[in-house]
Amino acid sequence: MSPRLRIAFFGSPEFAVPTLRALLALHDVVVVVTQPDKPAGRGRELLAPAVKSVALAAAVPVLQPVSARTEEFLRELTELAPEVAVVVAYGKILPQAVLDVPRHGCLNVHGSLLPRYRGAAPIQRAILDGECETGITIMRLDVGMDTGPMLFARRVPIAPDDTAGTLAARLAELGADLMREALERLQAGTLAETAQDATLATLAPRLGKEDGRIDWTQPAARVVDRVRGVDPWPGAFTLLAGEPLKAWGATGAPGAGVAGTVLGVGEQGLVVACGEGAVALRELQLPGRKRMPARGLVAGRPIAPGTQLGSAA
Repeated sequence: MSPRLRIAFFGSPEFAVPTLRALLALHDVVVVVTQPDKPAGRGRELLAPAVKSVALAAAVPVLQPVSARTEEFLRELTELAPEVAVVVAYGKILPQAVLDVPRHGCLNVHGSLLPRYRGAAPIQRAILDGECETGITIMRLDVGMDTGPMLFARRVPIAPDDTAGTLAARLAELGADLMREALERLQAGTLAETAQDATLATLAPRLGKEDGRIDWTQPAARVVDRVRGVDPWPGAFTLLAGEPLKAWGATGAPGAGVAGTVLGVGEQGLVVACGEGAVALRELQLPGRKRMPARGLVAGRPIAPGTQLGSAA
């Protein structure tokens, strides 16, 4: 059995948790570095990053610097003497001074097949673009945005009913498996690097709430991809008589008409015409109401055929 490595773990959301758990079982995680607690919800109560509770339960020290560029943080990290850093969706680009602290550098789990989808939202953007496959790339970090050399990758098919949430859950578990393998290769001296081809690079910028707005002039397939790609956040929405109407579970449906026109409600949900074809929305939510099956919502708040969605009128 290989000796246990001293690891500094950088990560924040739920996507990072499987890798952290895997490392806790196999190595000595000397510190977990994560984003500061942030206000969330209507009460604006402080919410800790997902990895923080896992770290505290394992009695691992947690650092939450506002910036990883301060002398104080660099001193704290250096004093812990990590041999390698593992970074999974930390949320900020690390400066060269931090990358230089571990003698084996910083290894990263990235949720795409690099150099495609560099950036903060690779999983969501792959679905939004209608991709049929994606994957995990293990890479060595440099000071660029996901520009460092690749170590190895694994492909994963994107199922037609995958959402960003379901796909992220699968990729998170795969990322944990591949990082275990990467550290084994590191210790065996067999970890080879391959430079990225920058001419093939695409970007995956962070999503905002407006990315959830449904454009009914798009073909039905693209509308379905939009609803899937923003589930669970920021969530798909359209307007019904000027009010936001949230939507989940879009599938292609028979029918045609003026884009955004409600064609009716059936077993699949609320059927709406698109620029080409139509989609059915399985679940809907009105402001201040619970998320519910489309047929149930329409039973209490009728949405008649011919109603135009997406308009403030």
